[in-house]
Amino acid sequence: MVTAADRPATAVPAGRRTGPAGWTLRAVVSAHVVAIAGQPVFAGVYLSGAYSGLRLHEMGANIVTSLGYVQLVVAAVVWARRKLAWPFAGTVALVAAETVQYFAGMAGALWLHLPLGVMTIVALVVQFIAVWFRPLARRAPEAGDE
Repeated sequence: MVTAADRPATAVPAGRRTGPAGWTLRAVVSAHVVAIAGQPVFAGVYLSGAYSGLRLHEMGANIVTSLGYVQLVVAAVVWARRKLAWPFAGTVALVAAETVQYFAGMAGALWLHLPLGVMTIVALVVQFIAVWFRPLARRAPEAGDE
């Protein structure tokens, strides 16, 4: 029988570990960060005079937006299964910004598209750090919770 004294001091109790839903969220957020990191590169290729960069930027926008909606579904699962609302709330804000960003780009509204793009990338990187910084464990029950 393993007792608390036998367990290493750094061991995380089973209820405080990241479960499959949390690992899925981490994977989707990681893929999302990789995809969004290419967007400024593709825009730069286009602005350098290679018109193929615009096609790549548009394809990247479709991938980034799709990953955002996948992330939204996974964050909803994390909320339902792990009782963590912050990944869902952050993803809702991020997906709203990405949707506005997408349509601003399609409309050619660069006055909105460029600064919102920078803010969206920063927000996603902050979210990436947040989901990898600590375990996505079930919220501890508070007094009065059943």
